[in-house]
Amino acid sequence: MSKTAFLFPGQGSQFAGMGKALAETFPAARAVFEEADSALGFPLSRLCWEGPEEDLKLTENTQPAILTVSTAAAAVLREKGIEAHFAAGHSLGEYSALVAAGALRFADAVRTVRARGRYMQEAVPAGVGAMAALLKLPEGRLEEILEAAAQGEIVSAANLNSPEQIVIAGHAGAVNRAAELAKGAGCKRAVLLPVSAPFHCALMEPAQRRLAADLAATEFADLAVPLINNWQARAVTSGVDARQGLIEQVPNPVQWTATIRLLAEAGVTRWIEPGPGAVLTGLLRQIVPGQQGMKFGEPADLDKILAAN
Repeated sequence: MSKTAFLFPGQGSQFAGMGKALAETFPAARAVFEEADSALGFPLSRLCWEGPEEDLKLTENTQPAILTVSTAAAAVLREKGIEAHFAAGHSLGEYSALVAAGALRFADAVRTVRARGRYMQEAVPAGVGAMAALLKLPEGRLEEILEAAAQGEIVSAANLNSPEQIVIAGHAGAVNRAAELAKGAGCKRAVLLPVSAPFHCALMEPAQRRLAADLAATEFADLAVPLINNWQARAVTSGVDARQGLIEQVPNPVQWTATIRLLAEAGVTRWIEPGPGAVLTGLLRQIVPGQQGMKFGEPADLDKILAAN
C-alpha cells in the first residue's frame, strides 16, 4: 500500500503574505491563526499576512510564523481526510510535525518556538558565527575540509540536506576558510547564507540548555504516527523520545538526507509539504530521484493533492 509522509519546512521558507489565502478560504486554517494570536498575545497572523519582511525575518518571529502556517495547512488537510502515515520536519519543522502527530499542543509549540528563536539569536553575538551552503561537494571530502578549516575554532555540518547540498556552521572565520577549501576541492558553489546565527553547531549549546528547561516543563503525548527525527534520522513514537529529539537537534546536524531515504524505504510514495514554500519538495527530488512532492501552502494546491489521493 502506498504511504504518505508530511514534510514540514523550517526557517528560510517565510514570506510576507504566507497563509493569508488559507485563512480566508478555510475556517480550520483561520482557527489556527486565531489560536496563535491568543497564545502569543500579539497578532502573529498580521505579521504572516502583511509583514513587514524585516520583522518577519527576526528569528523569534520567523519560527512561530512558519509553525503557524504549517499547522494551519495540516489542519486543512486533516479536514479533507488526507492523513499521513509518517511525519518529519526540517529543524523548526520538527515542531510542526509533532503538532500534526498529536504529541504537542499547538499553543505550547508556538510559545516554545518563539522562545527557541530568541535563545538561538542570543546564544552567539552578531558577527561571531556564520553558515554556508556547499553545493555539489565531491563525496568524501567534507570531514577533511572541516578539520583543516577549524584552526581552533568551531565549524561543522549543520544540515545534511541532500547529496547535492550540505550546510556548514560555526565561527565566521572557520566557515569562510571551509568555504574556500571546498571550492578548491571541486565544490560547484560555496555560498555564505544571510542568517542571524550559526544554527545546528556547538555554538548553540547555550540555547540548548535554555530550551531544555522549557521543554522539560512542556507536556508531550505519545505520537499518533511515527516521526523521523532530525537528530538521529530514526522513527520515534513516544513523547519522551520526541522531547529529547527537540533538545538534541539544537547543536547537532539535521539528518535530512537520511530521513528521506528512511521514509522511502518504509514505502512512502506520496510526499506533502504543508506550509510556506517548496524547499523540501525540491530537496526530495535530489535525494530520491523520480519521487515528486506536492506543496500545500495555497488553496489552489489542494486540487492536485486531492487528485492524487
